[in-house]
Amino acid sequence: MLKKVSTTGVDLESVYAQTLQRIREQKGDRSRLGVEVLMWVSHAKRPLTIGELCHALAVEIESTDLDPENICPRDTVLASCLALIVVDEETSIVRPIHYTLQEYLCLPGILQDAHEALALKCLTYLNYDQVKSLPADSRPCLQDMPFLQYSSVYWGIHAKAELSSRAKLLALETLRFYGSHISAALLFSDIYYSENIFVDVPLFTGLHCASYFGIVELAEALIEVGGHDINQTDCNGFTPLMWAAHWGNEGVVRLLLAMDDVIPDKPNNDGQTPLLQASFKGHEGVVRLLLARADVNPGQRDIDGSTPFSHACFGGHEAVVRLLLARGVSSDNPNNDGQTPLSDASFMGHEGVVRLLLARGVSPDRPDKDGYTPLSQAARGGHEGVVRVLLARSDVNPDKPNRNGETPLWWASLGGHEGVVILLLARNDVNPDRQNCVGQGPLWIASRKGHEGVARLLLAWDDVNPDNSDSWGLTPLKVASINAQSKIVALLEPRTAAPPSLDQAQR
Repeated sequence: MLKKVSTTGVDLESVYAQTLQRIREQKGDRSRLGVEVLMWVSHAKRPLTIGELCHALAVEIESTDLDPENICPRDTVLASCLALIVVDEETSIVRPIHYTLQEYLCLPGILQDAHEALALKCLTYLNYDQVKSLPADSRPCLQDMPFLQYSSVYWGIHAKAELSSRAKLLALETLRFYGSHISAALLFSDIYYSENIFVDVPLFTGLHCASYFGIVELAEALIEVGGHDINQTDCNGFTPLMWAAHWGNEGVVRLLLAMDDVIPDKPNNDGQTPLLQASFKGHEGVVRLLLARADVNPGQRDIDGSTPFSHACFGGHEAVVRLLLARGVSSDNPNNDGQTPLSDASFMGHEGVVRLLLARGVSPDRPDKDGYTPLSQAARGGHEGVVRVLLARSDVNPDKPNRNGETPLWWASLGGHEGVVILLLARNDVNPDRQNCVGQGPLWIASRKGHEGVARLLLAWDDVNPDNSDSWGLTPLKVASINAQSKIVALLEPRTAAPPSLDQAQR
């Protein structure tokens, strides 16, 4: 159909509209089934298998358990969509016949209240007797209950998009005893690991769940009902506030901070506070809410000695960095490994944050406990912009080695970052042949890794000796031969005193 449409110039939107109208005009239950299939395929938060889809379609909103007779055969499901939906034979994934169909079905007004309908399906399923009877620490067979994993993980996303009064009641029914519900373990496992790893005792309450999804109405209702400790921690030490802060759910953060008994600075098992989580993720609005509290310490360190500020620098969140600086946090405090916020920003290549920190007067050449300077960190990552900024400073040593004797040039050569190598070689205070503590120089490591471009740049310097060997007697040519780097071998053989054969190198 699509080939015909593209060659005749027929408007795709008109074709889809006409086909959807034909689906709606089908007799009997085929009309409802066809529209619902399109709704799932276009609005589901991940692709569904045909098994998941068939079970989702079988859910009846007013029922208390799944009726096996409602599970439609695959052919019936596909036929109801008039060829708009196909199944991948290798993966069993159901998908639209073309990506433009997905776009059309998601247009406003095409499938109205889709998220509300999907939320109701998910929550009805989770409140089925056979689901509620599953022990929270059991490992359900997802082949027998293929819709369980999807409904457990994604119901909240659909409910947040369109929360009807009926869906709210069903959600509260699930969340009141959420810690003993199988869906809590499935959601918790999906968040932290994957659907293939199962957590036995998540200690994940309904308020944790509502805070994770960011559904203010549900969090508010749970608090009003009572019986929920708003400072309750899960097995990783996350409070509801921390879940909301981590995911940037400002509405829930605002709600929880308004509670008299909330502890806004309570750390998790790793010593991380809600402010640190929000800073790391770059949630500016949440950071503002937390910093407005006098009982939030903006300089609180986690178990690694890192602060919200260093995490914001690591993430490159300039707006959050500025907010924290306005609260008077230290801009140069190292963590337990001696890594400064400038080192973190340099390692990740956040040029804007680097410039901001340097303007605050931080030490631009301060090494960590292993001797890595911010320049070394930027060179490791191949971040040319940051390297340029740092090299422009007269108080930065461009050839400063770490504890193992590895310079910024060495690290740039290891990664094959030709642009950074060029910047460093342009300096007259960089030794292009400086060896590390085991005699391996920039050319040696570039040869081992097969970075031909870097090797050519280094060999252009008379100071680079291609016959230098490391502590085990391996020259750049030998190590290139051992690692089958044929292009490097061809490049080095004319430059060495006695080129070895591959067999000799391996001996």
